Amino acid sequence: MENQREYVLKTVEERGVRFIQLWFTDVLGTPKTFSIPPAELENAIDEGMTFDGSSIDGFSRIQESDVIARPDPKTFQILPAMSGGNATVARVFCDISNIDGTPFEGDPRHVLRRTLERAREQGFSFFAAPELEYFYFASSKADAGVPPQPLDSGSYFELTVADLATDLRRRTVLTLEDMGIPVEYAQHEDSPSQHEIDLRYTDALTMADTIMTVRLLVKEIAQEHGVYASFMPKPLAGVQGSGMHTHCSLFRGDKNAFYDADDEHGLSVTARQFIAGLLEHASEITAVTNQWVNSYKRLVAGYEAPFSVSWAYNNRSALVRVPVVRQGKSESARVEYRAVDPACNPYLAFAVMLAAGLRGIEKSYELPDEADANLYTMSQRQLASAGIRPLPRTLDEALQAMEGSELVLATLGDHVFEWFLRNKRAEWDEYTRQITPFELIRYLPAL
Repeated sequence: MENQREYVLKTVEERGVRFIQLWFTDVLGTPKTFSIPPAELENAIDEGMTFDGSSIDGFSRIQESDVIARPDPKTFQILPAMSGGNATVARVFCDISNIDGTPFEGDPRHVLRRTLERAREQGFSFFAAPELEYFYFASSKADAGVPPQPLDSGSYFELTVADLATDLRRRTVLTLEDMGIPVEYAQHEDSPSQHEIDLRYTDALTMADTIMTVRLLVKEIAQEHGVYASFMPKPLAGVQGSGMHTHCSLFRGDKNAFYDADDEHGLSVTARQFIAGLLEHASEITAVTNQWVNSYKRLVAGYEAPFSVSWAYNNRSALVRVPVVRQGKSESARVEYRAVDPACNPYLAFAVMLAAGLRGIEKSYELPDEADANLYTMSQRQLASAGIRPLPRTLDEALQAMEGSELVLATLGDHVFEWFLRNKRAEWDEYTRQITPFELIRYLPAL
């Protein structure tokens, strides 16, 4: 840590950095920051920077407002120069603590750190590799009844020439690579103007930080070119929505704990128990992995999104998919959790996913039968007879499942758990008071 501290201070001096942005998120995953000049950086690293936490959603109450942002030197990066700005700017992610130095319970990064520590106590390291899907639109504003305007009409793996959306995606990937953020691949997705950037796997805390960085850069590069990028799960009706399918695995030292050479599919008992934990607690964690009213417009049959609690080896209609282990590549053994959407708070989402999987290992959960059929073609009766239950269909249902979850309460802690529920209940209540274009079109002329 001392070496990293000295590296940061030296880099700031040698690169002529003019401002350092201290990054953190609120409970919902909204990025927050304040900037300091280089002269304050050494003190910030050593002692932290005090700020008013009562102004941040889900943080402190007025009577206990002050908290401390403590920069994590390992996360220091020079930000790419955007148009209109000549000053060199860097950013560093912060852990939030109380004035007495104890970790602040409302800090999502702390929630993930605490869960990762639980995994380490059992000998595990948790790795993640998400597939971030998003849309480009001509504007961020949608007039009543008129959907946002996509920039292209392409579909899966579309290869286009002189196309703005493809150029924006390419520029984003190159910028990420310049920042030292490795991208596995990028592509056009199924829906018009929908794109995907897949990040190379790393430890879950680094990946959560990376997701926050990628989402901001995607939007900034789009804005530079007069268009808008959105990670909204389902911005267009009738086409596929955006997910953040997350590939995850546990390692013991340098060995993949999900791999077993003696198993037909290369899947270990640990992996099977981890999957069983994800399935058993799926409904309870869905409010966190899919936290918006709009999230549930995506989790419906027919649009390559899961809508039921199931697993399979290579079935993309299942909630948990087990990709084929590549020959001679035991480190590639992993499971893919397909419900998560790209508008989640990645710190909280990774925390509850890991907690659910660990519970499966700790309690030796039995893995149910594989769902090897196309679930989209099965009726509710057929799914029920096969013992396959649905995921929550609305934010309200997801909150009800979360509210009774001892697992989610223990993972998030009282502070985040209670604030999250209050905030999301208010969102659902506000939504139920709205009169939508669907209702007006369908009912006004007929009733």
